[in-house]
Amino acid sequence: MAQPPYDPYGYGSQDPYAQQYPPAQVQHHYYGAAPVAVRTNGMATASMILGIIGIFTCGFGSILAIIFGHVAHSQIRRTGEGGHGLAVAGLIMGYLMFVLGLLYVLFVVVWGFALWGAAGTSSGY
Repeated sequence: MAQPPYDPYGYGSQDPYAQQYPPAQVQHHYYGAAPVAVRTNGMATASMILGIIGIFTCGFGSILAIIFGHVAHSQIRRTGEGGHGLAVAGLIMGYLMFVLGLLYVLFVVVWGFALWGAAGTSSGY
């Protein structure tokens, strides 16, 4: 036979020490597999580095930054590797330094022809 519930003082349902709140729910944590680190494309890194080098070398290396940036961008789209931002930054710096280098060369050439033309038309003694 089953024993009746233990109630030593005879309070019944009016027990002042009875549990007033429902029991706490058990929380289950289901953790998935550890996230896999995405590889960064090497061409994207090279494009970024060459773009930075192009800033300090007056545009030298900017052509390579542009080439590596476009190759990295196509590889990233095809393989799903990381480094899209690096490739875009390398492309931006490469194009920017290439255009600034062309403007500089154009300025020097025009200035040189202007000085050469002015030197040929000056009157001597």
